[in-house]
Amino acid sequence: MSAAALKCLCCGSSSVVEEDHYTQRQMVCVDCGAVVSEGALTHDTFEGTDISYSRTTAVSKKPCLNQRKGQQQLTALCRVLRVNSEIERIASEYFTQAYEHESFLKVSLQKKETLVGCCVLVSCRQLNWPVSMCTIACLLEADMAMVGGVYHEMIKVLQLEVPHISVSDVMESHCKEYKISSLDVPEGLAEDHRDIQERALSLVELAADSWIVTGRRPVPLMMATVYLAWQSLKPNLVRLNMSLPKFCRIAKVRQNQTAAKRVGEIKSVLCKLGKEIPWVTDPVTSGNVVRYVEDIVKNRYALLRRALRSHEEAMREESQLCCEEANPSEPEDQTLRATSRNSEKSKQPGEGREFKAHQDLEPNWGKRMVFAPPCVIHAKRRRAAAERLEGITGDEEISDSEIDSYIRTPQEAREFAVAQKAWVSQSDQAECE
Repeated sequence: MSAAALKCLCCGSSSVVEEDHYTQRQMVCVDCGAVVSEGALTHDTFEGTDISYSRTTAVSKKPCLNQRKGQQQLTALCRVLRVNSEIERIASEYFTQAYEHESFLKVSLQKKETLVGCCVLVSCRQLNWPVSMCTIACLLEADMAMVGGVYHEMIKVLQLEVPHISVSDVMESHCKEYKISSLDVPEGLAEDHRDIQERALSLVELAADSWIVTGRRPVPLMMATVYLAWQSLKPNLVRLNMSLPKFCRIAKVRQNQTAAKRVGEIKSVLCKLGKEIPWVTDPVTSGNVVRYVEDIVKNRYALLRRALRSHEEAMREESQLCCEEANPSEPEDQTLRATSRNSEKSKQPGEGREFKAHQDLEPNWGKRMVFAPPCVIHAKRRRAAAERLEGITGDEEISDSEIDSYIRTPQEAREFAVAQKAWVSQSDQAECE
Protein backbone atom coordinates (compact mmCIF):
# COMPACT_ATOMS: atom_id res chain seq x y z
CA MET A 1 0.00 0.00 0.00
CA SER A 2 1.33 3.47 -0.95
CA ALA A 3 1.91 6.28 1.55
CA ALA A 4 -0.87 8.46 -0.03
CA ALA A 5 -3.61 5.91 0.68
CA LEU A 6 -2.70 5.67 4.37
CA LYS A 7 -4.23 7.81 7.11
CA CYS A 8 -3.06 8.21 10.65
CA LEU A 9 -5.33 6.43 13.14
CA CYS A 10 -4.54 8.90 15.89
CA CYS A 11 -5.11 12.32 14.26
CA GLY A 12 -6.66 11.37 10.90
CA SER A 13 -3.97 13.18 8.91
CA SER A 14 -3.05 11.85 5.48
CA SER A 15 0.47 13.22 5.53
CA VAL A 16 2.24 9.88 6.03
CA VAL A 17 5.84 9.43 4.96
CA GLU A 18 8.23 6.48 4.81
CA GLU A 19 11.07 6.71 7.25
CA ASP A 20 14.02 4.43 8.18
CA HIS A 21 13.95 3.50 11.84
CA TYR A 22 17.08 1.55 12.83
CA THR A 23 17.17 -1.36 10.37
CA GLN A 24 13.48 -1.33 9.37
CA ARG A 25 11.50 0.99 7.07
CA GLN A 26 8.23 2.25 8.67
CA MET A 27 5.28 4.54 7.70
CA VAL A 28 5.19 7.52 10.15
CA CYS A 29 2.63 10.36 10.48
CA VAL A 30 4.22 13.78 9.99
CA ASP A 31 1.71 15.67 12.20
CA CYS A 32 1.67 13.55 15.34
CA GLY A 33 4.64 11.21 14.76
CA ALA A 34 2.70 7.98 15.23
CA VAL A 35 3.75 4.81 13.41
CA VAL A 36 1.07 3.93 10.92
CA SER A 37 2.53 0.58 9.73
CA GLU A 38 5.71 -1.34 10.59
CA GLY A 39 7.89 -2.83 7.96
CA ALA A 40 8.63 -6.59 7.76
CA LEU A 41 12.08 -8.18 7.51
CA THR A 42 10.94 -10.37 4.63
CA HIS A 43 9.69 -7.38 2.64
CA ASP A 44 12.75 -5.22 3.15
CA THR A 45 15.59 -5.32 0.71
CA PHE A 46 19.17 -5.96 1.85
CA GLU A 47 22.40 -5.72 0.03
CA GLY A 48 23.48 -9.24 1.11
CA THR A 49 22.14 -12.63 0.04
CA ASP A 50 19.09 -14.23 1.64
CA ILE A 51 19.96 -16.62 4.52
CA SER A 52 17.52 -19.06 6.01
CA TYR A 53 16.59 -18.86 9.66
CA SER A 54 17.90 -22.30 10.50
CA ARG A 55 21.28 -21.44 9.04
CA THR A 56 21.59 -18.16 10.92
CA THR A 57 20.74 -19.77 14.26
CA ALA A 58 22.72 -23.03 13.79
CA VAL A 59 25.56 -23.54 16.29
CA SER A 60 28.48 -25.87 15.53
CA LYS A 61 28.87 -28.75 17.97
CA LYS A 62 31.80 -28.22 20.27
CA PRO A 63 33.86 -31.18 21.58
CA CYS A 64 33.25 -32.14 25.19
CA LEU A 65 35.77 -31.68 28.00
CA ASN A 66 37.06 -35.27 27.91
CA GLN A 67 37.55 -35.10 24.16
CA ARG A 68 39.54 -31.87 24.47
CA LYS A 69 41.66 -33.43 27.19
CA GLY A 70 42.20 -36.44 24.94
CA GLN A 71 43.39 -34.21 22.12
CA GLN A 72 45.82 -32.49 24.49
CA GLN A 73 47.11 -35.84 25.69
CA LEU A 74 47.51 -36.99 22.09
CA THR A 75 49.59 -33.91 21.29
CA ALA A 76 51.75 -34.45 24.37
CA LEU A 77 52.26 -38.12 23.46
CA CYS A 78 53.34 -37.18 19.93
CA ARG A 79 55.80 -34.67 21.38
CA VAL A 80 57.32 -37.31 23.64
CA LEU A 81 57.72 -39.77 20.76
CA ARG A 82 58.98 -36.95 18.49
CA VAL A 83 56.84 -37.97 15.55
CA ASN A 84 56.29 -35.74 12.54
CA SER A 85 53.26 -33.55 11.94
CA GLU A 86 51.68 -35.99 9.48
CA ILE A 87 51.51 -38.76 12.09
CA GLU A 88 50.04 -36.33 14.62
CA ARG A 89 47.40 -35.16 12.13
CA ILE A 90 46.35 -38.72 11.23
CA ALA A 91 46.25 -39.73 14.89
CA SER A 92 44.04 -36.71 15.68
CA GLU A 93 41.60 -37.65 12.89
CA TYR A 94 41.43 -41.26 14.10
CA PHE A 95 40.80 -40.11 17.65
CA THR A 96 37.92 -37.86 16.57
CA GLN A 97 36.34 -40.65 14.51
CA ALA A 98 36.75 -43.27 17.21
CA TYR A 99 35.64 -41.00 20.08
CA GLU A 100 32.39 -40.09 18.32
CA HIS A 101 31.69 -43.69 17.31
CA GLU A 102 28.93 -45.49 19.16
CA SER A 103 31.33 -48.22 20.30
CA PHE A 104 33.33 -45.73 22.40
CA LEU A 105 30.54 -43.41 23.59
CA LYS A 106 29.51 -45.25 26.73
CA VAL A 107 32.87 -46.60 27.92
CA SER A 108 35.01 -45.81 30.95
CA LEU A 109 37.30 -42.81 31.09
CA GLN A 110 40.32 -45.10 31.36
CA LYS A 111 39.37 -46.77 28.10
CA LYS A 112 39.03 -43.39 26.40
CA GLU A 113 42.50 -42.42 27.62
CA THR A 114 43.85 -45.68 26.26
CA LEU A 115 42.20 -44.86 22.93
CA VAL A 116 44.58 -41.89 22.60
CA GLY A 117 47.64 -44.14 22.65
CA CYS A 118 46.06 -46.62 20.25
CA CYS A 119 45.41 -43.85 17.71
CA VAL A 120 49.05 -42.77 17.91
CA LEU A 121 50.20 -46.38 17.58
CA VAL A 122 48.07 -47.00 14.49
CA SER A 123 49.25 -43.83 12.75
CA CYS A 124 52.89 -44.63 13.58
CA ARG A 125 52.65 -48.12 12.14
CA GLN A 126 50.90 -46.93 8.99
CA LEU A 127 53.74 -44.49 8.29
CA ASN A 128 56.52 -46.95 9.29
CA TRP A 129 57.44 -45.16 12.49
CA PRO A 130 58.87 -47.81 14.87
CA VAL A 131 56.90 -47.74 18.11
CA SER A 132 55.92 -50.81 20.12
CA MET A 133 52.70 -51.36 22.00
CA CYS A 134 54.66 -51.82 25.23
CA THR A 135 56.08 -48.30 24.83
CA ILE A 136 52.60 -46.83 24.48
CA ALA A 137 51.36 -48.77 27.52
CA CYS A 138 54.35 -47.56 29.56
CA LEU A 139 53.80 -43.91 28.59
CA LEU A 140 50.10 -44.11 29.40
CA GLU A 141 50.73 -46.17 32.56
CA ALA A 142 47.98 -48.50 31.36
CA ASP A 143 47.50 -52.24 31.44
CA MET A 144 48.96 -54.09 28.48
CA ALA A 145 45.85 -56.23 28.07
CA MET A 146 43.59 -53.16 27.94
CA VAL A 147 45.80 -51.45 25.36
CA GLY A 148 45.71 -54.54 23.17
CA GLY A 149 41.93 -54.89 23.49
CA VAL A 150 41.23 -51.24 22.64
CA TYR A 151 43.73 -51.41 19.77
CA HIS A 152 42.02 -54.38 18.10
CA GLU A 153 38.55 -52.96 18.74
CA MET A 154 39.53 -49.63 17.19
CA ILE A 155 40.94 -51.33 14.07
CA LYS A 156 37.76 -53.35 13.71
CA VAL A 157 35.42 -50.37 14.23
CA LEU A 158 37.22 -47.96 11.89
CA GLN A 159 38.11 -50.75 9.40
CA LEU A 160 41.79 -49.82 9.27
CA GLU A 161 44.65 -51.72 7.67
CA VAL A 162 47.71 -51.72 9.92
CA PRO A 163 50.98 -53.41 8.85
CA HIS A 164 52.67 -55.78 11.29
CA ILE A 165 56.14 -54.94 12.60
CA SER A 166 58.94 -57.09 14.01
CA VAL A 167 61.40 -56.59 16.85
CA SER A 168 64.11 -55.45 14.46
CA ASP A 169 61.87 -52.61 13.22
CA VAL A 170 61.61 -50.99 16.64
CA MET A 171 65.21 -51.64 17.70
CA GLU A 172 66.42 -48.28 16.42
CA SER A 173 63.95 -46.23 18.44
CA HIS A 174 64.51 -48.44 21.49
CA CYS A 175 68.29 -47.95 21.42
CA LYS A 176 67.89 -44.17 21.32
CA GLU A 177 66.19 -44.25 24.71
CA TYR A 178 69.46 -45.23 26.45
CA LYS A 179 71.52 -42.22 27.54
CA ILE A 180 74.97 -43.79 27.22
CA SER A 181 76.72 -41.36 24.91
CA SER A 182 79.93 -39.55 25.84
CA LEU A 183 77.85 -36.55 26.92
CA ASP A 184 75.85 -38.54 29.47
CA VAL A 185 78.28 -41.09 31.01
CA PRO A 186 82.05 -41.35 31.53
CA GLU A 187 84.26 -42.23 28.57
CA GLY A 188 84.85 -45.82 29.68
CA LEU A 189 81.10 -46.52 29.73
CA ALA A 190 80.10 -44.45 26.70
CA GLU A 191 79.06 -46.09 23.44
CA ASP A 192 77.56 -44.95 20.16
CA HIS A 193 73.91 -45.95 19.82
CA ARG A 194 74.47 -47.02 16.19
CA ASP A 195 77.06 -49.61 17.25
CA ILE A 196 74.79 -50.86 20.01
CA GLN A 197 71.89 -51.07 17.59
CA GLU A 198 73.88 -53.19 15.12
CA ARG A 199 75.15 -55.60 17.79
CA ALA A 200 71.78 -55.82 19.55
CA LEU A 201 70.03 -56.53 16.25
CA SER A 202 72.45 -59.41 15.62
CA LEU A 203 71.66 -60.82 19.06
CA VAL A 204 67.94 -60.54 18.35
CA GLU A 205 68.40 -62.50 15.11
CA LEU A 206 70.36 -65.13 17.04
CA ALA A 207 67.58 -65.30 19.62
CA ALA A 208 65.06 -65.79 16.81
CA ASP A 209 67.13 -68.64 15.35
CA SER A 210 67.25 -70.34 18.75
CA TRP A 211 63.48 -69.96 19.45
CA ILE A 212 63.87 -67.43 22.30
CA VAL A 213 61.70 -64.82 20.56
CA THR A 214 58.77 -67.23 20.20
CA GLY A 215 55.78 -66.01 22.19
CA ARG A 216 57.77 -63.32 24.01
CA ARG A 217 57.15 -59.61 24.47
CA PRO A 218 59.60 -57.38 22.59
CA VAL A 219 60.65 -54.86 25.28
CA PRO A 220 62.33 -57.30 27.73
CA LEU A 221 64.12 -59.02 24.85
CA MET A 222 65.36 -55.73 23.39
CA MET A 223 66.56 -54.54 26.80
CA ALA A 224 68.48 -57.79 27.32
CA THR A 225 70.14 -57.59 23.90
CA VAL A 226 71.09 -53.92 24.39
CA TYR A 227 72.67 -54.76 27.74
CA LEU A 228 74.67 -57.68 26.30
CA ALA A 229 75.63 -55.64 23.23
CA TRP A 230 76.94 -52.85 25.46
CA GLN A 231 79.01 -55.34 27.45
CA SER A 232 80.38 -57.16 24.40
CA LEU A 233 81.54 -54.05 22.52
CA LYS A 234 84.18 -53.35 25.20
CA PRO A 235 84.28 -56.41 27.48
CA ASN A 236 86.42 -54.92 30.26
CA LEU A 237 86.08 -55.71 33.96
CA VAL A 238 83.97 -52.63 34.65
CA ARG A 239 81.30 -53.57 32.11
CA LEU A 240 81.36 -57.29 32.84
CA ASN A 241 80.85 -56.71 36.57
CA MET A 242 77.99 -54.25 36.04
CA SER A 243 74.56 -55.77 36.58
CA LEU A 244 71.47 -55.07 34.53
CA PRO A 245 69.75 -52.87 37.19
CA LYS A 246 72.85 -50.69 37.53
CA PHE A 247 73.15 -50.41 33.74
CA CYS A 248 69.53 -49.25 33.54
CA ARG A 249 70.15 -46.61 36.21
CA ILE A 250 73.20 -45.30 34.36
CA ALA A 251 71.34 -45.28 31.02
CA LYS A 252 68.34 -43.55 32.66
CA VAL A 253 65.79 -46.12 31.54
CA ARG A 254 63.19 -48.01 33.51
CA GLN A 255 64.19 -51.62 34.04
CA ASN A 256 61.81 -54.33 32.94
CA GLN A 257 61.46 -57.12 35.47
CA THR A 258 61.47 -59.86 32.81
CA ALA A 259 64.64 -58.62 31.08
CA ALA A 260 66.89 -60.48 33.55
CA LYS A 261 65.34 -63.81 32.49
CA ARG A 262 65.93 -62.99 28.83
CA VAL A 263 69.58 -62.20 29.64
CA GLY A 264 69.98 -65.66 31.19
CA GLU A 265 68.33 -67.39 28.22
CA ILE A 266 70.50 -65.56 25.67
CA LYS A 267 73.65 -66.31 27.66
CA SER A 268 72.69 -70.00 27.75
CA VAL A 269 72.47 -70.05 23.93
CA LEU A 270 75.75 -68.13 23.64
CA CYS A 271 77.47 -70.70 25.87
CA LYS A 272 76.26 -73.57 23.65
CA LEU A 273 77.60 -71.81 20.56
CA GLY A 274 80.79 -70.58 22.23
CA LYS A 275 81.83 -74.15 23.01
CA GLU A 276 81.80 -74.87 19.27
CA ILE A 277 84.35 -72.14 18.39
CA PRO A 278 87.47 -74.04 17.24
CA TRP A 279 90.07 -71.51 18.43
CA VAL A 280 88.64 -71.17 21.94
CA THR A 281 90.46 -73.53 24.34
CA ASP A 282 89.25 -72.17 27.68
CA PRO A 283 85.93 -73.40 29.07
CA VAL A 284 83.05 -71.14 28.09
CA THR A 285 80.79 -70.15 30.97
CA SER A 286 78.06 -67.57 31.52
CA GLY A 287 80.63 -65.34 33.20
CA ASN A 288 83.05 -65.07 30.26
CA VAL A 289 80.82 -65.80 27.27
CA VAL A 290 80.34 -62.07 26.63
CA ARG A 291 83.97 -61.89 25.48
CA TYR A 292 83.15 -64.22 22.58
CA VAL A 293 79.92 -62.52 21.45
CA GLU A 294 81.60 -60.86 18.46
CA ASP A 295 82.94 -64.19 17.14
CA ILE A 296 79.63 -65.93 17.80
CA VAL A 297 77.61 -63.26 15.98
CA LYS A 298 79.89 -63.25 12.95
CA ASN A 299 79.84 -67.06 12.57
CA ARG A 300 76.43 -67.86 14.05
CA TYR A 301 75.17 -69.97 11.14
CA ALA A 302 78.23 -72.24 11.16
CA LEU A 303 78.16 -72.49 14.94
CA LEU A 304 74.46 -73.35 14.94
CA ARG A 305 75.11 -76.23 12.53
CA ARG A 306 78.08 -77.45 14.60
CA ALA A 307 76.02 -77.31 17.80
CA LEU A 308 73.19 -79.32 16.23
CA ARG A 309 75.63 -81.88 14.85
CA SER A 310 77.45 -82.23 18.18
CA HIS A 311 74.17 -82.67 20.03
CA GLU A 312 73.00 -85.38 17.61
CA GLU A 313 76.29 -87.26 18.02
CA ALA A 314 76.07 -87.01 21.80
CA MET A 315 72.52 -88.36 21.77
CA ARG A 316 73.55 -91.23 19.49
CA GLU A 317 76.45 -92.17 21.73
CA GLU A 318 74.23 -92.01 24.79
CA SER A 319 71.65 -94.32 23.23
CA GLN A 320 74.34 -96.83 22.21
CA LEU A 321 75.81 -96.76 25.70
CA CYS A 322 72.41 -97.44 27.24
CA CYS A 323 71.88 -100.42 24.93
CA GLU A 324 75.28 -101.84 25.81
CA GLU A 325 74.61 -101.47 29.54
CA ALA A 326 71.23 -103.15 29.19
CA ASN A 327 72.63 -106.21 27.28
CA PRO A 328 76.42 -106.38 27.82
CA SER A 329 76.83 -110.05 26.77
CA GLU A 330 74.66 -110.09 23.64
CA PRO A 331 75.91 -108.96 20.23
CA GLU A 332 74.51 -105.89 18.59
CA ASP A 333 72.21 -107.78 16.22
CA GLN A 334 70.73 -109.76 19.10
CA THR A 335 70.19 -106.54 21.01
CA LEU A 336 68.29 -105.08 18.06
CA ARG A 337 66.14 -108.21 17.79
CA ALA A 338 65.40 -108.11 21.50
CA THR A 339 64.46 -104.48 21.26
CA SER A 340 62.10 -105.20 18.36
CA ARG A 341 60.51 -108.09 20.30
CA ASN A 342 59.98 -105.87 23.32
CA SER A 343 58.38 -103.22 21.16
CA GLU A 344 56.02 -105.80 19.66
CA LYS A 345 55.09 -107.03 23.11
CA SER A 346 54.39 -103.51 24.23
CA LYS A 347 51.79 -103.24 21.47
CA GLN A 348 49.83 -106.25 22.74
CA PRO A 349 46.35 -105.67 24.24
CA GLY A 350 46.44 -104.79 27.92
CA GLU A 351 50.02 -103.55 27.84
CA GLY A 352 49.65 -100.73 25.33
CA ARG A 353 48.00 -98.45 27.84
CA GLU A 354 50.82 -98.95 30.36
CA PHE A 355 53.39 -98.20 27.64
CA LYS A 356 51.52 -95.03 26.63
CA ALA A 357 51.26 -93.88 30.24
CA HIS A 358 54.99 -94.49 30.67
CA GLN A 359 55.62 -92.29 27.62
CA ASP A 360 53.48 -89.51 29.04
CA LEU A 361 55.42 -89.52 32.30
CA GLU A 362 58.74 -89.00 30.49
CA PRO A 363 60.20 -85.46 30.15
CA ASN A 364 59.01 -83.48 27.14
CA TRP A 365 60.96 -83.58 23.91
CA GLY A 366 62.10 -79.97 24.30
CA LYS A 367 64.56 -80.94 27.02
CA ARG A 368 66.20 -83.42 24.67
CA MET A 369 66.78 -80.77 22.00
CA VAL A 370 69.62 -78.27 21.95
CA PHE A 371 67.27 -75.47 20.77
CA ALA A 372 63.52 -75.51 21.35
CA PRO A 373 60.75 -73.00 22.09
CA PRO A 374 60.54 -71.97 25.75
CA CYS A 375 56.93 -73.10 25.96
CA VAL A 376 58.11 -76.62 25.13
CA ILE A 377 61.15 -76.66 27.41
CA HIS A 378 59.18 -75.37 30.38
CA ALA A 379 55.91 -77.08 29.52
CA LYS A 380 53.36 -77.58 32.25
CA ARG A 381 52.90 -81.16 33.31
CA ARG A 382 49.44 -82.41 32.52
CA ARG A 383 47.71 -84.82 34.78
CA ALA A 384 47.18 -88.21 33.24
CA ALA A 385 43.49 -88.75 32.66
CA ALA A 386 42.16 -91.63 34.74
CA GLU A 387 41.11 -94.43 32.47
CA ARG A 388 37.55 -95.59 32.86
CA LEU A 389 37.30 -99.17 34.02
CA GLU A 390 34.78 -101.02 31.96
CA GLY A 391 32.72 -103.94 33.21
CA ILE A 392 32.87 -103.06 36.92
CA THR A 393 29.50 -103.09 38.70
CA GLY A 394 30.54 -103.20 42.37
CA ASP A 395 29.27 -106.74 42.96
CA GLU A 396 32.65 -108.37 42.36
CA GLU A 397 34.15 -110.68 44.97
CA ILE A 398 36.74 -109.21 47.34
CA SER A 399 39.94 -111.19 47.77
CA ASP A 400 41.29 -112.19 51.18
CA SER A 401 44.37 -110.01 50.79
CA GLU A 402 42.19 -106.95 50.17
CA ILE A 403 40.00 -107.78 53.19
CA ASP A 404 43.11 -108.09 55.40
CA SER A 405 44.20 -104.61 54.32
CA TYR A 406 41.00 -103.15 55.83
CA ILE A 407 41.30 -105.05 59.19
CA ARG A 408 43.23 -103.20 61.89
CA THR A 409 45.99 -104.87 63.81
CA PRO A 410 45.73 -104.96 67.64
CA GLN A 411 48.16 -102.07 67.94
CA GLU A 412 46.20 -99.97 65.39
CA ALA A 413 42.98 -100.74 67.26
CA ARG A 414 44.47 -99.54 70.57
CA GLU A 415 45.80 -96.34 68.97
CA PHE A 416 42.44 -95.67 67.34
CA ALA A 417 40.62 -96.12 70.67
CA VAL A 418 42.98 -93.73 72.45
CA ALA A 419 42.62 -91.11 69.70
CA GLN A 420 38.83 -91.45 69.73
CA LYS A 421 38.70 -91.05 73.52
CA ALA A 422 40.87 -87.91 73.37
CA TRP A 423 38.68 -86.41 70.65
CA VAL A 424 35.49 -87.04 72.69
CA SER A 425 36.98 -85.42 75.80
CA GLN A 426 38.05 -82.35 73.82
CA SER A 427 34.58 -81.95 72.31
CA ASP A 428 32.91 -82.22 75.74
CA GLN A 429 35.26 -79.60 77.16
CA ALA A 430 34.48 -77.26 74.26
CA GLU A 431 30.74 -77.61 74.89
CA CYS A 432 31.12 -76.81 78.59
CA GLU A 433 33.04 -73.64 77.79
